[in-house]
Amino acid sequence: MVKPARAQWSRVIVRKMDETQITEDRLLGGRLVVRQPMKGYRAGMDAALLAAAVSARPGERVLEAGCGAGAALLQAAWRNPGASFTGVERDLSALVLAEANTGEADHLFVTRGDVDAGFKALDLKPFDAAFCNPPFFDDPNALRGPHPAKTGAWMADGGLGAWTRFLLDGVKRGGAVTVIHRADRLGDLMALLGGSLQVRPIHPYADEPAKRVLVRTKKDGKAPLILLPPLVLHDRSDAKHTQEAEAILRGEAGIDWL
Repeated sequence: MVKPARAQWSRVIVRKMDETQITEDRLLGGRLVVRQPMKGYRAGMDAALLAAAVSARPGERVLEAGCGAGAALLQAAWRNPGASFTGVERDLSALVLAEANTGEADHLFVTRGDVDAGFKALDLKPFDAAFCNPPFFDDPNALRGPHPAKTGAWMADGGLGAWTRFLLDGVKRGGAVTVIHRADRLGDLMALLGGSLQVRPIHPYADEPAKRVLVRTKKDGKAPLILLPPLVLHDRSDAKHTQEAEAILRGEAGIDWL
């Protein structure tokens, strides 16, 4: 796959956005700089944890559904040198930022596409692995007045089923699919993904219920479900994060699977 030259109009859009609407955020302990919209959806903790849970060998191809401005895509690529990463995004302004963030790197690609249209609409070969942070809600009544720029990132038009179908269609048999989502959607994720499932709960504090789950499956796998030890993000000390979480966010550790 040859990376196309960036269109002139995209450079103009980015320059105009940079003036008043874009922030530059340092990720992985300052190792990466990602431009994101000042308002609307901004990638944060979930994107960092998702990227840390993605693993790929050199030469493998990895797909992200709904890459936004590319924060998770870039972090996952940094963690997996030698693999190539392709992000799919339907929102044009986010796609332009993702294109600017990936720059001229020949192992990073972004393309416009809609998850609801299905993977086949992209006319791409299946990938070795796929990952995503899908919208958290299917019901418009579940949202209370979000910023208009966030609605597309928070609301799954085709439901969670459209995202899981896209991911499963987008990988080869035996390919790994990794998702981060709300803990209360774990049952839905397991039913929709199938395969050889592994689950890692993410707790804000050790004595509080999990708010997020990381779920990985191997397409068409037959292995039994594995529930892995949780990741705890904060403790009751003055530190911002637990030592484990801090190491992950700084790029000094990853999130492992069996």
